[in-house]
Amino acid sequence: MKKQVLFAVALTIGMASHAQKTPVYLNPDAPLESRVQDALRRMTTHEKVQILHAQSKFTSPGVPRLGIRELHHSDGPHGVRAEVDWNSWGSANWTNDSIVAFPSLTCLAATWNKDISRIYGNAISEEFAFRGKDILLGPGTTIARLPLNGRSFEYMGEDPYLAGEMVVPYIQAAQENGVACCLKHFFLNNQETDRFTVNVNVSERAVNEIYLPAFKKAVQKANLWTIMGSYNLWNNVHCCQNDSLLNKILKKQWGFDGAVVSDWGGVTDTWQAALGGMDIEMGSFTNGKTEDHSMGYNTYNLADPFEKLINEGKIPMEVLNDKAARVLRTIFRTSMNSQKAIGSQCSEAHYDACRAIGEEGIVLLKNAVVKKSKSALLPIDGTKYQRILVVGENATRNLSEGGGSSELKTKCDIMPLEALIALYGDKIDYAQGYYSGRPMYDKVEELDPAKQKALRDEALEKAKTADLIIFIGGLNKNTKQDCEANDREDYHLSFGQDALISDLAKIQKNIIVVTFGGNAYATPWIEQVPSLLHCWYLGSMSGEALGNVLSGKVNPSGKLPVTFAKKLDDYAYFQYGQEAYPGVDKQVYYKESIYVGYRHFNTKKIQPQFAFGHGLSYTTFKYGKPVLSSKEMVSDGRITVTVPVTNTGKVSGKEVVQLYIGDVECSVDRPLKELKGFRKIALSPGETKNVTFTFTNHSLRFFDENTHSWIAESGKFKVYICSSETDVRGVAEFELK
Repeated sequence: MKKQVLFAVALTIGMASHAQKTPVYLNPDAPLESRVQDALRRMTTHEKVQILHAQSKFTSPGVPRLGIRELHHSDGPHGVRAEVDWNSWGSANWTNDSIVAFPSLTCLAATWNKDISRIYGNAISEEFAFRGKDILLGPGTTIARLPLNGRSFEYMGEDPYLAGEMVVPYIQAAQENGVACCLKHFFLNNQETDRFTVNVNVSERAVNEIYLPAFKKAVQKANLWTIMGSYNLWNNVHCCQNDSLLNKILKKQWGFDGAVVSDWGGVTDTWQAALGGMDIEMGSFTNGKTEDHSMGYNTYNLADPFEKLINEGKIPMEVLNDKAARVLRTIFRTSMNSQKAIGSQCSEAHYDACRAIGEEGIVLLKNAVVKKSKSALLPIDGTKYQRILVVGENATRNLSEGGGSSELKTKCDIMPLEALIALYGDKIDYAQGYYSGRPMYDKVEELDPAKQKALRDEALEKAKTADLIIFIGGLNKNTKQDCEANDREDYHLSFGQDALISDLAKIQKNIIVVTFGGNAYATPWIEQVPSLLHCWYLGSMSGEALGNVLSGKVNPSGKLPVTFAKKLDDYAYFQYGQEAYPGVDKQVYYKESIYVGYRHFNTKKIQPQFAFGHGLSYTTFKYGKPVLSSKEMVSDGRITVTVPVTNTGKVSGKEVVQLYIGDVECSVDRPLKELKGFRKIALSPGETKNVTFTFTNHSLRFFDENTHSWIAESGKFKVYICSSETDVRGVAEFELK
């Protein structure tokens, strides 16, 4: 008994002694900065350098000697990428890496619902956590400057306020699960053409009013943990090694304490990367750029070349310590976070989230009354039709395939045709109508004209016996459609769709057009078509989400996050020729300055086909008179505006109430009005809710290039309460004193 007591005492003393010796950096309950500084003190110069660059396609090293874990990155932003080989882009051929494909970020932006954004961030990060990923390469808030950008579907539209408000809940929810968001692409990645080499020339005012605000909000409001530099140049310096951007703006002005991650191969120079603010260099090949596999990861710019400069004293140790501290901060927040979620993959809750996001993001663009039936075609009353013809490749095409880094390997997908058959049974017939070829990233498949004609003829022949046609087409993630590394070639739908839609409409007036895609497009057939739905990319539950909206089980409530112009030359950049896009001699000039998207259309009084913020419902909403809490605002004051909104229809629905503010008197040119608030509300038939917005003089400011600061000038302002940017439901005025 005595020996047992002595052993217990000795064991207790030993455990206490061991606990005292546990390094601070290994204590998950210690303050974050204490852990970071303790780890830094224990690391060699070589170990500090090692954690700054890739060790495989999607991992960067930890410090094995100290038990500091590595970081596992993975492409998003719509789902966890399938596993690739350690040192090549070949498939790892796992059998357990199939996931839920969530809707595209344009679809999320189209919900105008911050609660849905939080659901999205939580669900997708649970899948990342379950797969052992620490950094989610996404979301994206690059502004949609032009409708041809091949990567717009990964971003959140043309307005910095909308993008900023929508991205914050996504990031907050994901990072609460211990998964870092890596917001991309920072910044001015507004075109894929010449993306590695083009230098963007843009006014200081446009930088601050249009292209930086969403990123800034993510850093300061969501406490973003990592951010990805873009390939392009700004002020003739690559954004992945740009001191003005990464050090002066991001880290010093905004107080960003996380790590900057390069886009793959985006670092081109050791000196610039070392002093320009890059923290983790990732690459497409073993030396970051070329396919020479004889060169190892130690040849990266932030590897041996950087360590040599440190050891020679040519770059101060403080530079290395700052970078290493930022990476350690990321490691302790993610891979060594004791509270990191276990997560789940392909759970019922994730499919529910996918469907809900898609349902709220689908935008009903048009739903006119058909003269013959004296009612709109949508929602579809299945009892009215005996022969429903579905036409279009996107009714059966998996739109999670292709697109570059956003390509996903899914476990279960419900296609539109499958969902429509489930709803309407043997009333459904199908004709493909056209084909676009296999999903391809870097080349266009040569299509057989004879096959294209045969598919078209079949659809037109079947249309003769149909009493309702549902055309399901649009864009896809092929090269030169919606795809990384290249832009669209024109503003129209490809593969003969425009002519096919027009010819189908001549045969049968009862035609509903459904389009997928991440960009605006021309609608030359719009007067022939009673109903038009735009769906973005809806992910794994695309068929069910679409079917629920078409059938009326769900009332559409999405609103456009981009302006649909009638024709390409209505967009602002188009007025300035090739210098404005795609650039001349690798220089592109944003000569439209702040007049991007609706700011251009409303100021120049150009009528869009479908306005920013536009989206119809199966019910109707009546707005009351907006009432201001004061007709005057002092410089540090605030004003509240309240407006009653009533559902005057027969079904429940959701409406996005939008607040715009316009400066009546100003010393500089300003847009007619700009979005400064929005709120999505649900209303039962006959129900009224008061919607309230509160704003300060921050909502009234513009960036003054003379003083290099934000200014709100005294004078008169107008408040616009809108259902879309062009659908103004009420106006009120106040004066800033």
